[in-house]
Amino acid sequence: MKQFSFKNFLLLTSSLFLFACVALFLMSFSYASEKSVWIEATGEAYMSEIDTPKEAIARAKADAQRKAIEQAVGVFLKSHTIVSNSQLAEDLIYASVRGKINKVEIIKEGWDEKDRNLYKVSLRAFVEPIYPEKEHGLSVKLSLSKADLKEGDEVKIFYQANKDCYVYIFSIAADGSVTLLLPNSIMKDNFIRGQEIYSFPSESIKLRAMLLPDFNGNVAEESIKIIATKKKENLISLGFQEGMFQVYDAKSTGMISDLIRRLNQLEPDEWTEATVVYRIKKK
Repeated sequence: MKQFSFKNFLLLTSSLFLFACVALFLMSFSYASEKSVWIEATGEAYMSEIDTPKEAIARAKADAQRKAIEQAVGVFLKSHTIVSNSQLAEDLIYASVRGKINKVEIIKEGWDEKDRNLYKVSLRAFVEPIYPEKEHGLSVKLSLSKADLKEGDEVKIFYQANKDCYVYIFSIAADGSVTLLLPNSIMKDNFIRGQEIYSFPSESIKLRAMLLPDFNGNVAEESIKIIATKKKENLISLGFQEGMFQVYDAKSTGMISDLIRRLNQLEPDEWTEATVVYRIKKK
């Protein structure tokens, strides 16, 4: 019977917090406070032998508008100042934000002086943040066998999706480190069937609550987060291996940015997330 240290459990609990708290964060912080922004962007398109000038111009304008929306999304993500115990929790809540252009002002446009087949457009776009509803797409439920724990308590994670999908379970520890619990080096298959209830870890593994060695308080609040995608995705870069799990320490900021970037490449209805919170008390 395998057992895991507190750090593994802590990471696990941190992820749970993320999954369970997504809905709470969405209710607690209003999207209405997000303001539309003016963005300048430049697009271009090459006119091939089968294109008309009108088609090339339209593609160049569309390219500029697409780039304006991408820049605006970055602005929207950076503008949030939610206080939480995890930057990953904050970022993932807003990872699905999109933008809608309400007004466009052309700054400059025309055929390139050196290449007469290349059309360039510089514009200013007034972009409004849009947060797509996911009610008709994927949804996932996440819970723990116990939310209030004492050091040494055993815990299990339960999860269920409304459709067939692939799940990625993360834990975020009090020190900011992140562990990818599933898939891992032993349980590589992260596909689940819709409506079926799953648990982690398996019967052959025990997961017990333990505080980090340098933790000075009496109670630690942490979380577990689950991300579900319609297709199998390579969501994050490799971390360092600790036992059967990939671990990312608090300084591995590239892991978070990679995860956000890859999720933003998916359509809103192609992925979802959930978070659950738990507390560990000293004996």
